[in-house]
Amino acid sequence: MSAADTHIPAKVPPPRQAPPPPPDNRRPRGQRAPGGAAVPWLLLAPCLLILALVMGYPLARLVTLSFQKFGQSQLWGFQPAESVGFDNFAKVLGDGEFWAVVVRTIVFAGGAVVLTMVIGMALALLLQRVSGWLKVLINIVLVASWGMPVIVATTVFKWLFDTDYGVFNALLSKLPGIDMVGHNWFASGPEGLAVIMLLVVWGAVPFVVITLGAGLTQVPKELEEAARLDGAGSWGVFRYVTLPVLKPIIVMLTTLSVIWDMGVFPQVFVMRGGHPEPEFQVLNTYSYDRAFVVNDYAQGSAIALITVLLLLGVVAVYMRQMLKIGEVE
Repeated sequence: MSAADTHIPAKVPPPRQAPPPPPDNRRPRGQRAPGGAAVPWLLLAPCLLILALVMGYPLARLVTLSFQKFGQSQLWGFQPAESVGFDNFAKVLGDGEFWAVVVRTIVFAGGAVVLTMVIGMALALLLQRVSGWLKVLINIVLVASWGMPVIVATTVFKWLFDTDYGVFNALLSKLPGIDMVGHNWFASGPEGLAVIMLLVVWGAVPFVVITLGAGLTQVPKELEEAARLDGAGSWGVFRYVTLPVLKPIIVMLTTLSVIWDMGVFPQVFVMRGGHPEPEFQVLNTYSYDRAFVVNDYAQGSAIALITVLLLLGVVAVYMRQMLKIGEVE
């Protein structure tokens, strides 16, 4: 046998097989992980529990009282509360004074909201054009005025518009042809409500200015420069660039302002010494007056519940606007 016959051929290793692909654990788009729907509710549970404890019982009690006959006799336990159905609502809605209060409240809140948004937007735009240290100083003043207690602010405004010692009357009297010495701003409802409206606006403007100022920092400078290159002036840039970017913030601030201004109570109550005259009544003070002055707690609750329903209508409009903005984006 030759050497060639004794040669052992080398073994060829088997071809390496590619490892199997890892299992695809990705879920189809739109399909949530098991238990994923419960996570948001678990995170919201503490807040919802607190809201239920703080607001749930008072709101339920308000609804119950509005369908009952409940006065001082029922309050002290001399007589049981009687269910009267919708009688309280019928009396309230059939009262001409109530509708006068509703109109007065809407006009008051509308004027306060318009002034707040216009002045707030103007100040926010001006703050973008001042130096850094002045901007910081103005923001400090705004935060300080915003944090001032309502009772203190109301007392200051009572002094400013006082009949005998008011600073505002003295300043106006220095203008040629104007004599406001001894003028009583609260002798008529419209003038007195105008003063209270200024007080409400003064307290609300700082929040609007700070919020809009933060929103203005998010307006792309490239869009503003492009608009100016296309020939747009300051008004054009504001209308076609700034306003669309700020629209969600403006809608939110307007809605909050409507809710706050329709719920005005301490400014009117304190400004009129705890006894607002009929021409100064707004919905909250009117509800308080019916409940704690006339001692008809059921009718006061019915007025408060109607006010809540009006504010829920405002919230519904806000949610609809925000959904429209989300669809456009």
